[in-house]
Amino acid sequence: MVSEQGATRRIVLAASGTAVAVALLFGYSTSTGGGRLGGGTLVAIGGSTGSTGSTGSPSTTTSTGTTTAGSTTYTGGVAQTRWGPVQVQITVSGGRVVAASAVQVPSGNGRDQMINSYAVPILNDETVQAGNAQIDTVSGATVTSDGYISSLQSALDAAHIA
Repeated sequence: MVSEQGATRRIVLAASGTAVAVALLFGYSTSTGGGRLGGGTLVAIGGSTGSTGSTGSPSTTTSTGTTTAGSTTYTGGVAQTRWGPVQVQITVSGGRVVAASAVQVPSGNGRDQMINSYAVPILNDETVQAGNAQIDTVSGATVTSDGYISSLQSALDAAHIA
């Protein structure tokens, strides 16, 4: 029979081992860049760079619009994603989306850049074809896709397009 002190010691050791394992799992970075979760840089397409630091679900800020020669450009709010901010800009003419582009995408490491180099053009094309935010996410780029759709919806709301 095991003494009460021995049983207590085993419980403490098991709990400590579990705590260490959980801490190691949370510290593990799944990104190939070796950075911490949410770390890295972002590329502002046609703009400057900054640092990221947000984690969790996409959240979007406000959007803006500018008018030029028969068309209006609306910039969606910045969607803060797990890997960095995503922001979409659309051009509307005659009540239709005629162009879409990502203004900001995460690029904290080579994997981010690789994923976004193929995902963003697909998302841009689907946006113009659909004319709304009812587009599919790109396989392998779910976080970017979700952020893109969130920012896109913000731009569409500003343009009063359903």
